[in-house]
Amino acid sequence: MNRTTLSLIAGTAALAAVTGFATLNQPDAAGPGTAEAAAELPVERTSLLCPSPSTSDLADTSYTSFTPVTKGTDGEGTAELTAATEESADATGDQPTDKATDESSDEASDKASDKASDKKKAAKPVVTPKAPGTPAVGDTSGGEAPALLGTAEGKFAPGWTVQETTEVAAGSGRGLQGVTCTAPDTEFWFPGVSTVADRTDYVHLTNPDDSAAVADIELYGKDGALTTTVGEGITIPGHSSEPILLSTLTGEKQEDLTVHVNVRSGRVGAAVQALDEKLGGDWLAASTDPAGTQVVPGIPKDATAVRLIAYAPGDADADLKVQLASPSGLITPAGHETLHVKAGMSASVDLGDVTRGEAGSLVLTPTGRSAPVVAAVRVLRGKGDRQESAFITATAPVGTRASAADNSAKGSTLALTAPKGTAKVKVTASAGSGGGTAVSKTYTVKGGTTQEVELPVPTGLKGTYALTVEPLTDTPVYASRTLTATQDGVPGFTVQTLPDDRGTVAVPEADEDVAVLQR
Repeated sequence: MNRTTLSLIAGTAALAAVTGFATLNQPDAAGPGTAEAAAELPVERTSLLCPSPSTSDLADTSYTSFTPVTKGTDGEGTAELTAATEESADATGDQPTDKATDESSDEASDKASDKASDKKKAAKPVVTPKAPGTPAVGDTSGGEAPALLGTAEGKFAPGWTVQETTEVAAGSGRGLQGVTCTAPDTEFWFPGVSTVADRTDYVHLTNPDDSAAVADIELYGKDGALTTTVGEGITIPGHSSEPILLSTLTGEKQEDLTVHVNVRSGRVGAAVQALDEKLGGDWLAASTDPAGTQVVPGIPKDATAVRLIAYAPGDADADLKVQLASPSGLITPAGHETLHVKAGMSASVDLGDVTRGEAGSLVLTPTGRSAPVVAAVRVLRGKGDRQESAFITATAPVGTRASAADNSAKGSTLALTAPKGTAKVKVTASAGSGGGTAVSKTYTVKGGTTQEVELPVPTGLKGTYALTVEPLTDTPVYASRTLTATQDGVPGFTVQTLPDDRGTVAVPEADEDVAVLQR
């Protein structure tokens, strides 16, 4: 037997010994009850986008930033809002040489440096929070305020919210307009827009990224999709915002439409500004994802007219049972027990003064087979030529936690509804932006009811404060916050819903398993 054969036998025996050891000593396979639950950890980065507030010279806008205190975020962090300004070639120093003036490279470099410096000055943060648990405020006036790009990292990221509130003294859209700045996404639904003569509705698309985003805007009315001229392939350059006037996309004039924004590439923040010549105006936030059941929380008790708009994006018609969750329980509006929504079409119904002096929430459920819908209501307050309008869209439950910023000692109300059962809810009023001590209060909301709660106010409040809502039971709770400000007899108001703030993310537990090396 030669040396090569002996070496081969020895090597084979050694390999067999090693393999046998690994086989006999491999870890036991994970059984059905051995998996570790995913840990809920605070998010480390949050992006928010605020649309350009107004084109009116009579507009006064405030921004309020707030991050609730979150366990596990004791480290460092930052949060700021800066103007959305498109990057241009000469702003980055890559401009072509001006041969006509024989500009030297040094001069060109100096000009590029000056322009970059000007851009840096323009990008000064509008709001820079100091610490979680305390709101930070900023303001602007006039009709040239840009859209804002917001980024929060570290301890400022979990649950970060920014409120944009604008008062317009006169003209189209006069009154109070408010919007919660939105996270970038790739799809949005807006039931309740219009292209009639008295309305001027813009969809604002804001791109937070370096590269351009491309989006399609589709309009759906009572007879289905409307033919649009330039609604496809709209380009939104990086770090910029584009307001698109909806009446320029179609020649059809309809009172109740649904807008679908579908982003082909990139991601954007989206919101609709709906301005009326006679009835004021407000921001229309995106409806929650299409679903068979939808809840529209917090219709004010003094609403003089409520109009419901719904759209069915699927292939099946939706038949909805319409109920109002009042302070005493679920009731069915007389004459408006159901709403039929044809597939691919928008449907609407006037519910009148459905709340009848008590705050309420609309609960839409399928009468039979479930079909997905999106929904919103347009609410009027006041009478005659002193009416003001606002919108409330269907929203997701509060979930773990949600916050609403820019509250004052007077003029702020919170509505809580629990359609499926009794719930307990903790509401915390933060420290004030100028001083004060946070306070909390717990409320019980009976099943099928809406409760307009008496808000806790921070001790020694100075400035504005934020509300944080935390359900203490597993029953789904829906919430909205209303701001009011009467000016010259016009009851200005705006309503923001409070879906889960997505301040935490599930991170699965991981462990080593050397058994995978043998598969």
